[in-house]
Amino acid sequence: EVQLQASGGGLVQVGGSLRLSCAASGFTFDDYAIGWFRQAPGMEREGVSCIDTSDGSTFYANSVKGRFTISTDNAKNTVYLQMNSLKPEDTAVYYCAISDVLPHPVKRLRATSYDYWGQGTQVTVSS
Repeated sequence: EVQLQASGGGLVQVGGSLRLSCAASGFTFDDYAIGWFRQAPGMEREGVSCIDTSDGSTFYANSVKGRFTISTDNAKNTVYLQMNSLKPEDTAVYYCAISDVLPHPVKRLRATSYDYWGQGTQVTVSS
């Protein structure tokens, strides 16, 4: 059974940083896509970033490009999202997800492309 456990959220001031972690079990990282998504109250779930485990290529939403970095530690079956220069609009519940087939490039940040989801971790950026 695939399980994803996200952690690392919290309250941070504008301009601050957080690192989210997503530990996967029942799953081995190999030729899949792992994504981070977020959902603010009343909003649709938004793709933030994803990584292709076959070659390590990464993808980012324009809203976070240059501020967020996705990475993996395959030995620990863990994916990270380093978030810097946080803004109030980054406030949301953040979810990690895995796609068991590599999505088409145009679909890599679409929630519908992912099969397994973690429980979410709250990130709040105060101004």
